[in-house]
Amino acid sequence: MAKPLKVAVVGSVGRGRSFFRAIAANPHTVLHALCDIQEERLRAQAAELGVRKAYTSYEELLDKARPDCVVIGTPMPLHAPQAIVALERNIHVMSEVPAGVSYEECRALVCAARRSRAKYMMAENYCYMRSNVLVRALAHAGLFGEIYYGEGGYIHELKGLNEITKWRRKWQTGINGNTYPTHSLGPLLQWIGQRVVAVCCAGSGHHYRDSRGDTYEIEDSVTTLCRLSGGGLLDVRLDMLSNRPHNMVHYQIQGTKGCYISPRGKGDRHLVWVADRCPDADTWRDLEEFADEFLPDCWKHPTDDALKAGHGGSDYFEVMDFVDAILADREPPIGIDAAMDFTLPGLASQESIAKGSVWVDVPDSREW
Repeated sequence: MAKPLKVAVVGSVGRGRSFFRAIAANPHTVLHALCDIQEERLRAQAAELGVRKAYTSYEELLDKARPDCVVIGTPMPLHAPQAIVALERNIHVMSEVPAGVSYEECRALVCAARRSRAKYMMAENYCYMRSNVLVRALAHAGLFGEIYYGEGGYIHELKGLNEITKWRRKWQTGINGNTYPTHSLGPLLQWIGQRVVAVCCAGSGHHYRDSRGDTYEIEDSVTTLCRLSGGGLLDVRLDMLSNRPHNMVHYQIQGTKGCYISPRGKGDRHLVWVADRCPDADTWRDLEEFADEFLPDCWKHPTDDALKAGHGGSDYFEVMDFVDAILADREPPIGIDAAMDFTLPGLASQESIAKGSVWVDVPDSREW
């Protein structure tokens, strides 16, 4: 291509800034414009980065800066509306997670993506973490056999963060159910190759109060059982309140020929047992022992730019896939339907727990 893709970042002062390195490191992109409502910090950021176009209005950014792509790093309730506005202008979108916060706006987003000539990708960076990429390669190579059970957990005490990024208090801990499902579901569904068709959600009760003395709407630990389209089962936990060390990358899968368990804390290893590679039925192997054979080439020798881009390199590789999909005119790895597969079970979990932990069907965006 003659010219690099012009990329704009909205929410640039907050989460959006974590994409700057990945955009700068990609030979096919240039950081073209910035947008944030924090005007003073936005102007300072633009001056530091040498970006001439900076806006406090998102629509003004789209219409005046005319970017080829927009990266959405704003709070959760803005993801779908801002993605729709860009797609309607045929501007490519990479959006932070989740894709939306209601069925209605998710359906509108799907329709906008189907109509648009632009690409939509959800930036679920946990799917790009090195260990998760390696487990996916083993799963797709058949080493685990037919995977029929999995666990995922996002355990991240953020009561203080609620008070700093105030939207979290309403959209993450202000609703009961799994309000942040994609980090757990994304890798699991990629490994298994199925979608969630029904969920049943239950919580552990309320034991904490916020800085104003109010009880959190979300229960302390929320567990969502997920029925898969192939008949398997997932157990997904969300806990953003319990006083304990973080464990934001908790996974486990079980298949007919093997299993995988992620570390439970510092010092633990990624453990794998596969019948074809572990003749001793009682001996685990380290996941890293499979890296030379199964890890994709891009992860075997990552550049310094990749590793410094954020989240251990995952931000770099998701931007790379997004750009490659645009240039090759193909569906991104986490396109609109995959984004819905990762997002909609969380919305269904909110309905389930509100109705007394009944089983609730999860809609399939492919039918919209």
